[in-house]
Amino acid sequence: MIKLSVVIITYNEEKNLDRCLLSVKDVADEIVVLDSFSKDKTQAICEKHRVKFFQHAFDGHIQQKNRAITYASNPYVLSLDADEALDEQLVKSILEVKKDFRKDGYYMNRLTNYCGHWVKYCGWYPDTKLRLWKSAKGQWTGVNPHDKYELFEGDKNTEHLKGDILHYSYYSVEDHYKQVEYFTTIASKAFVEKGKKAPALKLLVNPVAKFIDHYFLHLGFLDGAAGFRISKISAYATYLKYKKIRQLYHQKTSG
Repeated sequence: MIKLSVVIITYNEEKNLDRCLLSVKDVADEIVVLDSFSKDKTQAICEKHRVKFFQHAFDGHIQQKNRAITYASNPYVLSLDADEALDEQLVKSILEVKKDFRKDGYYMNRLTNYCGHWVKYCGWYPDTKLRLWKSAKGQWTGVNPHDKYELFEGDKNTEHLKGDILHYSYYSVEDHYKQVEYFTTIASKAFVEKGKKAPALKLLVNPVAKFIDHYFLHLGFLDGAAGFRISKISAYATYLKYKKIRQLYHQKTSG
């Protein structure tokens, strides 16, 4: 049976971290936490669970997650966010994989809890993620804050596991709006750094398209009030991102 390192990055995760660590105790041969100098009880929780605890200033989700992997002792890695946990079926699936790690990477579904409601529609499920892999076979990529793990060309022999990552995303609507503000700020800076622009038409059309996509095309209405709220805030997030891109681009060209 292979030895597996569970790798997590954190910042002020006292609300979520205990649940995450407890969910991986049966599959992890070591747990590595890379923290961005939390100001809450994150470190104390890690000490209670005897994880390998490291700290480094946060310089981006992609950069931090790639850095965290370097602290793992084992070449086989399961990556989770602190607000995620494994369900019982996924734990069983990973234990089976540990007996015979035949693939380069393993995909799994992620099921999100939004203010107490498990979201099955809105384009939020199955939200398939590549989270278990041989660390020499790929790296974290994407555009901050939307990171994703990608296998290198020629190393894309994968399998999909049964079970879900349980994602405890937002405890309140206020949390959702705060996350939107935070993520759109990071995303807009990343877009401008890549030289991308935001035409006025996108500012008008894309938010409407986002709402239609989430609420109608991805059946968000079947999630009831939560589905409508998610669709509405997603549309607002799209508008805010393009607005910030336009503001940053204006500052860059006029400064």
